[in-house]
Amino acid sequence: MSHVSIVTGASRGIGEAIVDILLQNKGSKVVAVARSKEALVALQTKYGKDRVEIVAGDVTASETSKQAVATAISKFGQLNSVIANAGVIDPVGKIEETAIEDWKKLYDINLFSVVQLIQHALPELQKTKGNVVAVSSGAATSAYSGWYAYGSSKAALNHLILSLATEEKNSGVQAISIAPGVVATDMQKEIREKHGVGMNPEVWQRFIDLHKNKQLVDADEPGAVLANLALKGWPEEVNGQFLRYNDEKLSSYRK
Repeated sequence: MSHVSIVTGASRGIGEAIVDILLQNKGSKVVAVARSKEALVALQTKYGKDRVEIVAGDVTASETSKQAVATAISKFGQLNSVIANAGVIDPVGKIEETAIEDWKKLYDINLFSVVQLIQHALPELQKTKGNVVAVSSGAATSAYSGWYAYGSSKAALNHLILSLATEEKNSGVQAISIAPGVVATDMQKEIREKHGVGMNPEVWQRFIDLHKNKQLVDADEPGAVLANLALKGWPEEVNGQFLRYNDEKLSSYRK
């Protein structure tokens, strides 16, 4: 049975892991969205044009999300899932030292691009009783030094998902947000190499130590949970919730 997903931030890290795991399922097809066309082409070459279509563009541009949904329908005939993975952490620092313009750029990527994609995708998801899986963060509910913008954007994302799940209860469209843990991605590298100046030194050191002690989570671990949620859906009792990828409620979605 065919299953068609849109995955944002698909060119690397958790997004690339999600695509890899989705495509282990025979019936899966993916519209992969990212800024890096070269990396997207490599994904398409790996799996074939009959299984992967690409949209290279900025997720904050309305045309990118419109094109992603239109491509899913024109190429694969349906849309079953949206996996909103694209996100940034910059700016990091004291609230009085971070520029509002930088906050707005972050919110455009972490929140408003997701709103926009849902707006374009919802009519198609209603047809398939599909789902929206959002990649959130533990920073949505815990204070991390200097992460004002990032944490608050993820808290807003969680509310967006809760609202969507509640409003779409009768349509059959589900929504859930997942914290992927501290994952070995470029964002973690950015935290270690760039953002120490904006963070409490002890908090920053914890991230350095996690990397040094090889305690970062491999992207495939949360990637498997996120992909399997998109493929299988989930029980009504967790619909709209914000959960960690390794929550016991999600044990059946792990690799």
